Amino acid sequence: MATVIIKRLAKSPFVLITVLVTLAAFFLSPRSPFKSFINYPQQQKLFTAEELALYNGTDDTLPILLGILGSVFDVTKGKSHYGVGGGYHHFSGRDASRAFVSGNFTGDGLTDSLHGLSSTEVKSIVEWREFYFRSYTFVGKLVGRYYDSEGNPTKSLKGVEAKAARGTQLLEKQKKEEAKQPGCNSRWSQGEGGEVWCDDGFPRLVQRPLEIALTGKMSKRCACFTEDQLSEPGLEVYEGCDYLSKTCRV
Repeated sequence: MATVIIKRLAKSPFVLITVLVTLAAFFLSPRSPFKSFINYPQQQKLFTAEELALYNGTDDTLPILLGILGSVFDVTKGKSHYGVGGGYHHFSGRDASRAFVSGNFTGDGLTDSLHGLSSTEVKSIVEWREFYFRSYTFVGKLVGRYYDSEGNPTKSLKGVEAKAARGTQLLEKQKKEEAKQPGCNSRWSQGEGGEVWCDDGFPRLVQRPLEIALTGKMSKRCACFTEDQLSEPGLEVYEGCDYLSKTCRV
């Protein structure tokens, strides 16, 4: 029977084409049991920390992988940076999310814990993750702090992303607030040091009201105030600068 069918197909190319198209539609159908095998290379892989550690660039037969906020990327094309001896090798084979902003590349600094970081620091790490999505190949997820054993986002990841979004909102609000009061001009040179000045008004140090929420620290900026504003509370004259001077050494 099979021989007869093959002979008929050989004599009729139109029948053969119809059969091939039908078979292709079957294999590529979303309901086809074979579709998972066709797409397997594109599927996300779930890594344990022990598995991810194998891809740290010390084995030339394996790709180099890194994790950030639980997302795993193939950075092999950047081997000169992420391979052994590279400047970013400490990120390879692990999720060292915290180190992207802390600069601590040893011991406890190479961790995925973001405990105690400010909203702007968390925002920066989320932006690093977006950089890797744009620049490298996403290959899977790391099971642990940010993804569960089924690859679903954990409360920790949702909390990180919410904090980063809050950081974005605060930064925008701070920009709008500071735009209401013009900043000082400034310059610095090794020989003469630094100075600030105002084309209109007088330079004063003023507290950034949202800075504690953004960075967890207090900071000030130089802004220019008109003479009738100088009695407002919270304005600080630069040390050694005259009250009505338009230029101050810093």
